[in-house]
Amino acid sequence: MIPQAEREQIIALMKKEVVPAIGCTEPIAVALCTAKAAETLGCKPEHINVYLSANILKNAMGVGIPGTGMIGLPIAIALGALIGKSEYQLEVLKDCTPEAVEEGKQMIAEPNCINIALKDDIEEKLYIEVTSTSGNDVATAIISGGHTHFVYLCRNGEVSLDKRSKGTSEQEEESVELTLRKVYDFATTAPIDEIRFILEAKHLNKNAAEQALKGCYGHGLGRMLKENHNEKQIMGNNTFTHILSYTSAACDARMAGAMIPVMSNSGSGNQGIAATMPVVIYAEDNHKSEEELIRALTLSHLTAIYIKQSLGKLSALCGCVVAATGSCCGITYLMGGKYAQVMYAVQNMIATLTGMICDGAKPSCSLKVTSGVSTAVMSAIMAMDEKCVTPVEGIIEENVNRSIRNLTRIGAEGMNETDKMVLDIMTHKHND
Repeated sequence: MIPQAEREQIIALMKKEVVPAIGCTEPIAVALCTAKAAETLGCKPEHINVYLSANILKNAMGVGIPGTGMIGLPIAIALGALIGKSEYQLEVLKDCTPEAVEEGKQMIAEPNCINIALKDDIEEKLYIEVTSTSGNDVATAIISGGHTHFVYLCRNGEVSLDKRSKGTSEQEEESVELTLRKVYDFATTAPIDEIRFILEAKHLNKNAAEQALKGCYGHGLGRMLKENHNEKQIMGNNTFTHILSYTSAACDARMAGAMIPVMSNSGSGNQGIAATMPVVIYAEDNHKSEEELIRALTLSHLTAIYIKQSLGKLSALCGCVVAATGSCCGITYLMGGKYAQVMYAVQNMIATLTGMICDGAKPSCSLKVTSGVSTAVMSAIMAMDEKCVTPVEGIIEENVNRSIRNLTRIGAEGMNETDKMVLDIMTHKHND
């Protein structure tokens, strides 16, 4: 068993990274930063200038903003300034009302009220800078390194917070060094009451899926899959199709801007959904005990957190690769797998999904999430059959932690030029 002091560190890390969120976390983080700038200013801003890293801009362009029926950053920024409360963190817009949306639309319509620009002189991939002005008063707030990680606050030249010179991100401030073995040992041996909190991820994300299946959000992939396996029998009515429909449904609703909270992982609601729903549905369909579910969810979410430690909060790599790898571990555990099988499952996932690009947050993310979790089921089945991609194949190494580093090196370093090209394509589309 992991020593108590280290268990407490890991639990604190999980509670920081697995948190409720409403809406896509990139535009919501921009709304959070805007809310903080407005609070620092002390009044409604007359002008708001927003400077964003390329990854934030990419992930905020095509996604629905909860409670608005609108897409993109301007309405998120306006609502952040008008009704946002920074104390709500990633639920910053949960007090949104139709009246606030109308006021937000008026703010957007005012010339030069909201200006958005690319901050192209920084290396940090998660960077949000908001400067709000009213008369002669000016306030600036900066988030960097994490979706809720404020590094700078200033009003009229008086600095109340400045962590920029330290060059630390949320991840660098963490003192917990994880390996896959440590993640597995923690999840399977920690006293159950210490990790019971992870069940809230099940409650939030399953509720989101069930709400989505009642309506029609985004591309309606989850509902389509459910109707297919209930009526047309194209894919059958089984645990596999249940996993796909529930996972994609929750993603459908979130990307469409439904005012439904989900439990996020490492700053991403989609990652939280993909790390949760496949595990929950497998456990329920196979009548697993509550303790087994708790341990499987812990293994899934902590695996994702571990991989993100070296990948970073945002990258050119689609987050479903990371989260689905987590759920693959959880499913393997529920199938009766031990550490060896979990390790095989991770190797299989890395060999299959590495390189899937992130081209922003948008309704079609549900298709990518579904691809990821379908691969998770396949990789778990292979692992339980003692089948594993070998070290002579591609980027896989004998040591699974090195394979994980190969995955994250490709995502964080090797795909940087891909990231730039994706953003260039997204911002220079032609209508002919």
